[in-house]
Amino acid sequence: MSDAMTTDLYEVTMAMSYLREGMIGPATFSLFVRELPPDRGFLVAAGLELALDYLADLLVGPEDVDVFASALHQPRRDLQPLLGLEFTGEVRAVPEGRIVLAGEPLLEVTAPLPQAQLAETYVLNQLSHQTAIASKAARCVLAAAGHPVVDFSLRRTHGPQAGFQAARLGALTGFAGTSNVAAAAILGIPAVGTMAHSFVEAFPTEEQAFRAFARSHPGPVTFLVDTYDTEEGVRVAARVLRDLDRGPGSAVRLDSGDLGTLAARARALLDAAGLPDVRITASGSLDEYAVDDLVRCGAPIDTYAVGTRVGVSADAPYLDSAYKLVEYDGRPVMKLSSAKVTAPGPKQVFRRPGCADVIALADEQPPEEGRPLLETVMWDGRRTAARATLDECRERLAADLAELPSAARRIRAPVAPRATVSEPLSALVSRVRRRIGEEKSAPTAPRTGSGQTAFGSHRSVPK
Repeated sequence: MSDAMTTDLYEVTMAMSYLREGMIGPATFSLFVRELPPDRGFLVAAGLELALDYLADLLVGPEDVDVFASALHQPRRDLQPLLGLEFTGEVRAVPEGRIVLAGEPLLEVTAPLPQAQLAETYVLNQLSHQTAIASKAARCVLAAAGHPVVDFSLRRTHGPQAGFQAARLGALTGFAGTSNVAAAAILGIPAVGTMAHSFVEAFPTEEQAFRAFARSHPGPVTFLVDTYDTEEGVRVAARVLRDLDRGPGSAVRLDSGDLGTLAARARALLDAAGLPDVRITASGSLDEYAVDDLVRCGAPIDTYAVGTRVGVSADAPYLDSAYKLVEYDGRPVMKLSSAKVTAPGPKQVFRRPGCADVIALADEQPPEEGRPLLETVMWDGRRTAARATLDECRERLAADLAELPSAARRIRAPVAPRATVSEPLSALVSRVRRRIGEEKSAPTAPRTGSGQTAFGSHRSVPK
């Protein structure tokens, strides 16, 4: 089986139906987030690279057909038309690391209808999940106000792959390192870590634990000081660090309790011990809200280690995202369901100063000072450029954050900018609405021949 199997069953049934009906004309699907989650002033586009890997390798093989047939309880011959299906289309997308707003396409796929349909599940999964995590991570970096942030999320993410993605997305948004050794090695980012409470508990005393740990680590060390009594743990750590002359680069870690108060006390104890270069790392259920509170109260914390709440985007674990057909065979289409209306036609987003974005038709000229966000990243089923590096993604994000209004960057009660719609796109929406109303009241047209349907015979609506 191949990655073609990573799909919802209804994608298979729709693709099969399209093939049987001869509906293989070019279709454009648009992937977007309807509304931002609560307490989000922006999103960070992410997940594109894995989506492109999937599309570039998409090929339905004999084993895939066997599994499809079994799942649908149909003879294999009925699913045979899917054999050999691969992605030969075009992808236009917002590059990873760029800021996006509600309603703006993160990605548009244009390909023969069965191909574009079968791609939905995997592509939507990757962009939705990774954009949610990247957006959470970016807010942690903002909250830390220049202090390093590191990723400690692997143990509680929803599987090892999600843990790898959390580490990568943290690095993309500006994290200083990750506890995930595999991710650090593959991505070329610093691996960071300290010790667990179990390590301290395994020794008769804290001091024995700290000295044993230091013997195994000849460089700077970080001691976890809150296994028993935090202040006493800091005193013991200070004594060991001073005895071993390990001050510069070393740290103590606080993992529980009133971190602000404990950090202030730890700083005073370390300074009194003549160890002003020993840093303080904080962890323990931290996310951007807790980090923001600690920074605002002036807690003397040097590094913030964020884990579970960020790795699963605990306060907003999903996005209200969609992958919707907007054009088939030159014919703009739209959905009119209550609260889920979609705009027809392939689109472009033009960014203007201050993120005063305009959602427009793909072939429109940019407005004054407008720059297009969507770029062609795949053509004829192949990537058009090399994979983006983490440095490139970080640079994009830094530039977009600098342009984002300060109210949107707030951690609490942010105000997200709202994109406007261009006049040509508004006009197209009106024309398609009118056409749908006329078609609903018209008699059903008879089929005109093999492989032809009334759906495919409509004249295209001019743009």
